[in-house]
Formats: sequence, structure tokens, C-alpha cells
Amino acid sequence: MKIQSTDILKALSTVEDPDLKKDLVTLNMIKDIALTECKVSFTVVLTTPACPLKEKIRKDCEDAVEKVVPAGTLINIFMTSSVTSLRDNAPLLPGVKNIIAIASGKGGVGKSTVTTNLAVALAQSGASVGLIDADISGPSIPVMFNCEREQPEVKVVNGKNIIVPLQQYGVKLISIGFLAPPESAVVWRGPMASSALKQFISDADWGELDYLLIDLPPGTSDIHLTLVQTVPVTGAVIVTTPQKVALADAMKGLAMFKQPQINVPILGVVENMAYFTPEELPDNKYFIFGKDGGKNLAEKFGVPLLGQIPLVQSIRESGDSGLPVVMKEGATALAFRDLAENLARQVAIRNATFTTTKKVELTV
Repeated sequence: MKIQSTDILKALSTVEDPDLKKDLVTLNMIKDIALTECKVSFTVVLTTPACPLKEKIRKDCEDAVEKVVPAGTLINIFMTSSVTSLRDNAPLLPGVKNIIAIASGKGGVGKSTVTTNLAVALAQSGASVGLIDADISGPSIPVMFNCEREQPEVKVVNGKNIIVPLQQYGVKLISIGFLAPPESAVVWRGPMASSALKQFISDADWGELDYLLIDLPPGTSDIHLTLVQTVPVTGAVIVTTPQKVALADAMKGLAMFKQPQINVPILGVVENMAYFTPEELPDNKYFIFGKDGGKNLAEKFGVPLLGQIPLVQSIRESGDSGLPVVMKEGATALAFRDLAENLARQVAIRNATFTTTKKVELTV
């Protein structure tokens, strides 16, 4: 009996996406089925290029199709991706699929370091990524991307000045640090800082992006409210160290996003500086700031632990030199790549599970 495309689809309807808990056919992830006498080919469209389960899905598809085709049939599976989004017809940032807030309760927990390496890791996976440095008074992104002396271009579109983000390591960037001399302090009241963030969002040419990361200042301030009132945020990532003081503040940051009137989904917690590993003793772990504090925070609030990043000298050196550690080889780079995969996975689950986040209508 001749095999039809419907037979292939029926076979693939038994393959489940491990994260989304639905079959690939229902999720519309199977495309371009082609059949000849001795060959079957089709495309699987993953929800992110950073999918950590790519090979498992490929193997499951192969096993399912082998059951319905004659022995010896060649099975060609092409893996591609299209990042999911719930931001249809958005007036602001229409080409941006997901807006992700990276927040921390207190300063000094390595939030900008995590954001930098996360952005570069997502870009390395094949995603299109942008990054807004919204920490107006302490912008770190220009140094970490080795472009603190550069300035973005400005173009005129329909009589309006539009900022063209800088591009470095495959990531589009905007920071107040590009617009003010590195030696000068930006001393602004809250409304001015909020106005700058709005401009970075509405008066910049971001184009098409899978992920736009917003590196927020520490705490819960005007900037945070401005963000959620300006655009619907896909979700928030909370960065903390295992230390009790950091956790107390991280809890407040997490609680802010979960407030009913704000209601931004928490994509997960990143435990930074989880342990110290000396370069000469790579198998040793010293829990300088305490153990599993971020993990316990995630469990307490019922949100994912996205990763535990070690405290190692190379991360600091890479940040200072402007060459993110994720661009190098080693265990630390792998930790950040795993973090990027876990974040991409949570975004896909969030987009398949929840309705779109609404802009916050809040007067404070």
C-alpha cells in the first residue's frame, strides 16, 4: 500500500513536545512533507533555535515514521525554528516577538553580567536579540560589550529622529552610556529616567527581534512601572545571589511582578555566584554566599530555577574586557548556554500556556 502524507502526519501525531505537552501536529510544528518511493522528508519547526530537546524530538519523529514506512526508507528530517509570540498587532515594537524584563531586588548581584551573557548566548543559538540597558544611573552594558566609546546613529523617519541601535556580538544595543561621556554621572529624577526608557522603546529602530531583553536597575522603581505601562512584557527573570540579604530584596522584586494589577509572568530565577570555584581546583565548590538560596526562592514561589552560575574569575575578567565569557570555551560558558536554553524554553511554555500580558493601566 502506498504511503500518503496523511499517514506520516498520523504517525507524527504520536510525538509530543516534551515542554508543551501536546503533539507536534496539533502544535502545527510539521511542515513540507514530501514523499518518493524510497524517501520521506519533512520539516519540524521548533519554538526556539535554543531548544535543548532538539535531538530528542528528531529521534522521536524518526522512530514514529519508521513504524509506518517500508523497511529501508530514507527519512530526512529538517529542523528549523520560529520563536513564538503573543504580541500580534502591537503598536509599539511591532517586530519584537518577546519582551523580557531582567530584574533584581538589590544591586551587585551580577544582573548586567547575566543579561549580557544571556543575550549573546541566545544570539549564538540563532535567535535575533536586542538589549536595552535601562539602568540609567549605572549603565554597565557599554563596558561589557566593549563599545563604551561608540555612539548610535540617528536617522530621520517621517520627520522624527529615530535611534539606530549599535550591534555587537550579534546583539542590538541601546544604553544611556552611549549618549553620555563614560566619566560623567547621569543625575536624573525618576520622570527623566522613565522618559529615556520610553524613548529607547518607541524612538529606536529595533526591527525584527525574537527577544528584547530589558536590563532593569535594582529595586522596584519608576523605571519598572514605566516598562510595564509602556509595553506588554512577556515575562520577567529575577537574578539573585544565594545570600540572605539579596534573597530578601529579590523576593520583593518577584512579588512586584506578581501583583494582580501588574501580573507579569515570572519566567524563572537565576542564582548567580552560586558557588566559588578556583581556576586551579575546577572540581571544588565553595559556597561563599550560602547554598541554594536562589533554588529555594524559586521553589517557594513555584517558578523555575533557570540556572546556577558559579563565581569564577573569568566571568569578571570577561566583563571588564568586554568579551562575554559565553563566547569562550569552558564550564562557565556552558552554564550560560544552558541558562539561555532554559529561558527560551520557558518563553515557549509561557506563550503556549498563558494569554498575552496586557499593558498595565496603573496610576501611581
